[in-house]
Amino acid sequence: MLVDDSKFMRALLKKVLASAHNIVGEAENGVEAVDMYEQLSPDIVLMDIVMPHMDGILATSNIVGKHTDAKVIMCTSVGQDEKVKAAIKAGAKGYITKPFQGPSVLKEVESLLGQ
Repeated sequence: MLVDDSKFMRALLKKVLASAHNIVGEAENGVEAVDMYEQLSPDIVLMDIVMPHMDGILATSNIVGKHTDAKVIMCTSVGQDEKVKAAIKAGAKGYITKPFQGPSVLKEVESLLGQ
């Protein structure tokens, strides 16, 4: 499942992942992400940190709080180290940095799915 307020970023991630993975849902903010997770129970979530209505840190906390086995990878911009630390504390299992490099995104996803 992809969560990002930027349609462009979701499209970019979809393009990177489509060759090896099915995208079961897309959300534009944390509120949608929490609701969609309940409906879809995806294997993994790629979650943006900065979004309207509910940020990715709170959304991750809500998801992991109810589903301790949830696998969330945070998508962050360079220089958001403190937010990444907060996201990991909230239950994220990893992170990738924008701008994305396709192979590094796939490596992080495959690593987490292999656990």
